[in-house]
Amino acid sequence: MNEQRTYDAIVVGTGQAGKPLAKSLAKSGLRTAIVERDDKVGGSCIVYGCTPTKTLVASARVAHLARRGADYGVVTGPISIDLTRVRERKRAIVDMFSGGSQKGLERQENVELIFGEASFTGAHAMRVGDDLELSADKIFLNTGTRPAVPPIPGLPDVPFLTSGSLMELADVPEHLLIVGGGYIGVEFGQMFRRFGARVTIVQRANRLLPREDDDVTAAILEIFQEDGIEVCLSSTLKRVSRNGEGRTSATIETPDGERQLEVSEILLAAGRAPNSDRLNLDAAGVDVDDRGFIPVNDRLETNVDGIWALGDIVGGPAFTHISYDDYRIVEANVLRGESRSTAGRLVPYTVFMDPELGRVGLTEREAREQGIDHLVAKIPMTHVARALESDETRGFMKAIVDRDSEKILGCAILGVAGGEIMTVLQVAMAGGLPYTAIRDGVFAHPTFSESLNNLFLRLARS
Repeated sequence: MNEQRTYDAIVVGTGQAGKPLAKSLAKSGLRTAIVERDDKVGGSCIVYGCTPTKTLVASARVAHLARRGADYGVVTGPISIDLTRVRERKRAIVDMFSGGSQKGLERQENVELIFGEASFTGAHAMRVGDDLELSADKIFLNTGTRPAVPPIPGLPDVPFLTSGSLMELADVPEHLLIVGGGYIGVEFGQMFRRFGARVTIVQRANRLLPREDDDVTAAILEIFQEDGIEVCLSSTLKRVSRNGEGRTSATIETPDGERQLEVSEILLAAGRAPNSDRLNLDAAGVDVDDRGFIPVNDRLETNVDGIWALGDIVGGPAFTHISYDDYRIVEANVLRGESRSTAGRLVPYTVFMDPELGRVGLTEREAREQGIDHLVAKIPMTHVARALESDETRGFMKAIVDRDSEKILGCAILGVAGGEIMTVLQVAMAGGLPYTAIRDGVFAHPTFSESLNNLFLRLARS
């Protein structure tokens, strides 16, 4: 006989929206169950995404700086990579973050953490595993996404890696082929090049990070070429096969015709698929779109009363900080009777290549397409004193300003500490400050952010 448990709320997924939401619900007096199908708490950010990748990015940067020691007058010996040690460091940090998150849930009164896979049996009922049935008036879905596997001929018979399994390698690949030139492909491409792999990126679009402005993508391509990364633009992986020596033969369709490559590993970084297919959403009557994402309104409510969806599963910006803001919106509305929404919120993000790309607001292209009368401020990092002192001069700073209101509409900071510099402008945007407040502000010298003075001085000279 199945065990039946009744709660006030059920949260599915322990990601950056689910975990804090479960704790807030419980603190308000609601008996809450939170269900996690993985063996670790924390969702994709802690287990597969932000935490492990940025740990590896740090190791790769150390390798890069060690090789550049002579540029700074520091003489080093030969550099070698112990990927097993890199992996151990990554695992330790993931375990620390995940373990802390799990203990926090287990200590919270009114929360029951359940490991297993949840699926709907009705609008307000779910089954976990084979013999546990849960019910609640309020259900919150934070089940995230997983790497998409494109239909490439030969792929089912050829071993491939995803962003998660790539980080579990014990040895540096001889030749890593990356399918996709988005955020994941860019970060891993540079990372493994710095670990010593030969790297080829195959990108269907005619540029890396195709949502960015042309000057940004052109600069990134130049950086990658300087780093010895091969980038095949407007190209597709046509088919793959395994040869008798355990290597993979890849056929790439390029603008100049077909190319054959022999590679040791393939990383699939061509998008993400929603984890909605195992939820049995039909039983609850919850709609999905043609890609499997769950449509929600600006209060993150699904089409079924009493069911919310948060984070990557809704198909919006797939960033941890957006998922956490989803939690804050739902928490305010459900528990405090407020009327918060996702409408008009700023969506900042950082691509953790080196140098970083920090982005928020409108691109220059978007401002032009929307017919906004705007100004563009831009300076190269070679004009930034701290960048020169650090010998980190690749990239540039760029901001878009509304000509009439003088408010900052967006920025792209491609440079060392780009994400941190971008945040200064994001705060100004959130406060509705004109660009002149930054231009005339007093910033500590010598910092990277101090160069924002000079960036906006360019507008006065234009």
